[in-house]
Amino acid sequence: MLDLKNPASQQQAMEAFFFGYQAFTAKADEMLERRGLSRMHQRIVFFIARYPNLSVKELLALLGVSKQALNIPLRQLVEMHLVNSVASEADKRKRLLELTVDGARFEQSLRREQVKLLERVFAEAGEVAVNGWLAVNLALGEVTRIDRDDA
Repeated sequence: MLDLKNPASQQQAMEAFFFGYQAFTAKADEMLERRGLSRMHQRIVFFIARYPNLSVKELLALLGVSKQALNIPLRQLVEMHLVNSVASEADKRKRLLELTVDGARFEQSLRREQVKLLERVFAEAGEVAVNGWLAVNLALGEVTRIDRDDA
């Protein structure tokens, strides 16, 4: 276990996280850049793919961003015909989000590259390390969610 009271261990942990995240996002960043898009766009299409017919309000909660932060990238995805925004049958004021066929293909291509990388490093790291990695990332997400809820 790393001793996070030790500055060298702190730096080691943070550097590993930084370079790991950099490797995880590198290929997707290239693909996004070719379309003039950002990681926010990827997050949007990822969650719409994960939760079809997601409402804008639900997407805001998942991403932990303001309406203002979501507005421009979501509108760009709609204008690029990657996302559809449709009125809910139950409540016409509510907008539901879905990927278009092109949007689904785009999201799958981004995910495919990141899954290839995860498969490679998970195979090298082994099951115990992967389970630890997953536990740490789930805990980080939970801390972020709790902090956001408390704000």
